[in-house]
Amino acid sequence: MRPDINCDLGEGIGNDELIIPFITSANIACGYHAGDIDTMHQTIAACLKHNVSIGAHPSFLDRENFGRTEIAMPLDELYELIIQQLIIFFEVADSFGEKINHVKPHGALYNMSAKDALIANIIAKAVNDFDSNLILYGLSGSHSISEANAIGLKTASEVFADRTYQDDGSLTPRSKPDALITDVEKMIQQVSKMIKDGTVTTVSGKSIPIKAETICIHGDGKHAIEFAKAIHTLILKA
Repeated sequence: MRPDINCDLGEGIGNDELIIPFITSANIACGYHAGDIDTMHQTIAACLKHNVSIGAHPSFLDRENFGRTEIAMPLDELYELIIQQLIIFFEVADSFGEKINHVKPHGALYNMSAKDALIANIIAKAVNDFDSNLILYGLSGSHSISEANAIGLKTASEVFADRTYQDDGSLTPRSKPDALITDVEKMIQQVSKMIKDGTVTTVSGKSIPIKAETICIHGDGKHAIEFAKAIHTLILKA
């Protein structure tokens, strides 16, 4: 199967319309870490022009830190945090007569879900209760995927084109100097290996298994447009 190419959009970076032609699905900010109703409208409209699937990109209510700071909260409040953002995004999508394809948590919420089964379970339950036909995008091999699968929710195992990996399959924290991949050739080598071999080379040089059903490019990355074009070309050739 040809892997999906997804990108985090609607975050006010200003390059969305240049990236959208080269991806197949968009994770659109719901206003809690970035964006607002207007940006949701604009991003969905741009996606529809290029037949790009639309998904909700919920996060902690933390615009100051772009949703990348971990916040501890009771599980019932976390459930409501997800539901409220899905309601907001659904209303905007419905104004276009469009259905939501998927949900991908953002930033710290995504990383916490990957490593904490309880958090992963409550996010999966919220998505499933809202619409059991939605697909949950989560880090390949993580609790995000296993907990969603356990309740029968459809998933897409996600890999990252522009991030490096640790030996346990987690992403290298952004606080580390080697967390981001900024060279297009290095990025293509990583993506090609993940697609063709089902493995990724970690920062320590170890090769670990990985399932690449959807490939993420961060829209706020310095080389996002260049990376999107390169991955698009790679997959077409493959």
